[in-house]
Amino acid sequence: MTELPALSGKVALVTGASRGIGYGVAEALVARGDRVCITGRGEDALKEAVEQLGADRVIGVAGKAHDPEHQAAAVARTMETFGRVDYLVNNAGTNPVFGPIADLDLDVARKVFETNVVSALGFAQRTWHAWQKDNGGAIVNIASVAGLSASPFIGAYGVSKAAMINLTQQLAHEFAPKVRVNAIAPAVVKTKFAQALYEGREEEAAAAYPLARLGVPADIGGTAAFLTSEQSDWITGQTLVVDGGIFLNAGVG
Repeated sequence: MTELPALSGKVALVTGASRGIGYGVAEALVARGDRVCITGRGEDALKEAVEQLGADRVIGVAGKAHDPEHQAAAVARTMETFGRVDYLVNNAGTNPVFGPIADLDLDVARKVFETNVVSALGFAQRTWHAWQKDNGGAIVNIASVAGLSASPFIGAYGVSKAAMINLTQQLAHEFAPKVRVNAIAPAVVKTKFAQALYEGREEEAAAAYPLARLGVPADIGGTAAFLTSEQSDWITGQTLVVDGGIFLNAGVG
């Protein structure tokens, strides 16, 4: 591991960060000197991620994002270890089904919303009361381009991400001026979570993007680092689309 920069004095909590986009976000924050608490469901994967990121600056708290006890434990552990929680990045999400929404099991829909939306609200409430209400900070919600238009075969996921975009606006309005709240809406990023969307046909999938490639976790990590930096101090309530230009293809011609 390369030598890390001096500590920034800031602390972040990143959910669903043992791999994929969440790991990319944690990596970007550590690289600029932040200390970070990451969460994830699997103890082993989380431990490995902590070791890769640097155990002197990163801690892990295992649990399910939608579990209120896990939310409380993650925030409490961050405060106990680092004494503050300036930034929250809500990345934990699920998409357990692929098919028409007309046939969607409503219990599955509830699970998607619990994990993708309600957990984000829960973490936001807890970081707000634990630190941000009195000291300020920023929240970044990882949404999706699926929340910006119809998303065939991943309808429940898309609807949940649309809700997350609106949740971002609600929180931004209520938490101002102390805390800025923004969202990132990625297109397909090369992660295990999105593998079904490009596996075995990556070249074909990438050809649809004006920038001629799929996203990688570092693309979203860099964006999250910007939205939790002083350079974005006058930005709140926004959803930044990070999509390699794929939405340009919706234009006329």
